[in-house]
Amino acid sequence: MLILDNRVDASLDLKSRPDVQTCTSWRAPIIWEGMFDPDRYDQMHKKEGSSVALTVFAVGRYLDAYLKAFLSSSEQHFMLGLPVTYYVFTDTPERVPDIRLAPQRSLKVIRVERHSRWQDISMMRMKAISDVIESDIRHCCTHVFCFDVDQVFRGRFGSEALGESVALLHAYYYHLPRKLYTYDHNHKSKACMGTGDFYYHAAVFGGSWKSVKALTDACYQSILEDKRNNVEALWHDESHLNKYFWLHKPSRVLSPEYCWDTSIGYRGDIRVIRLQWAPKHYDKLRIS
Repeated sequence: MLILDNRVDASLDLKSRPDVQTCTSWRAPIIWEGMFDPDRYDQMHKKEGSSVALTVFAVGRYLDAYLKAFLSSSEQHFMLGLPVTYYVFTDTPERVPDIRLAPQRSLKVIRVERHSRWQDISMMRMKAISDVIESDIRHCCTHVFCFDVDQVFRGRFGSEALGESVALLHAYYYHLPRKLYTYDHNHKSKACMGTGDFYYHAAVFGGSWKSVKALTDACYQSILEDKRNNVEALWHDESHLNKYFWLHKPSRVLSPEYCWDTSIGYRGDIRVIRLQWAPKHYDKLRIS
């Protein structure tokens, strides 16, 4: 997988966006509009036989509120031209909407338990993703992308986002100094970290199936250890994800174009919105 990354990434124009950081200190590209040729990426990934699993959790009221718009917009913008399999995790499979899918795209529904607290739903998704990678995804897909359901695709979210290990810059933190990043600083938690490279958003992460399985396994084990010690990380699975990417650097970083909140207001460096936060109604949707 890294061989493919290096081959196609040689075409990236890192100097085309002098207004933003386009490369990390460990030489991973940060993907922004204007840096890449979409046709070249698509042709290379088609030639290599890349295929993508998309995982999304729609539990409780989140299914009716968000899932249809998420899936319908994904059909318009996500990895067009590549085989895609949706894995919808829900406690009410009978309520999953019937979405018309393009050729080479399919949907599988996986029943999961509805935990009493939304925090547990958020954290336990790591185990569920790892389990389905082991039982199914690794046999049929080369890559995995994991998404929160309360988002809507607005523009191309294509093969330029694929890589061995993929993290996303959080829209609210990428402009801020590092001292303001909300890492977990509780020394009792496995997610504790004093500093880091960036602040990553757990609403989107991905990579090869092997890399995503390693990430979800590690985060789940850290969550379990915290639970045994009666500790909960500050931002739940996102805190553990940030700790993992600090220890295991991602090979590719997505700019906030790939998950933007329009309530932030105008930013000159955001030339296109590829995925947009849907309106949040936590008071009505979350259990506790």
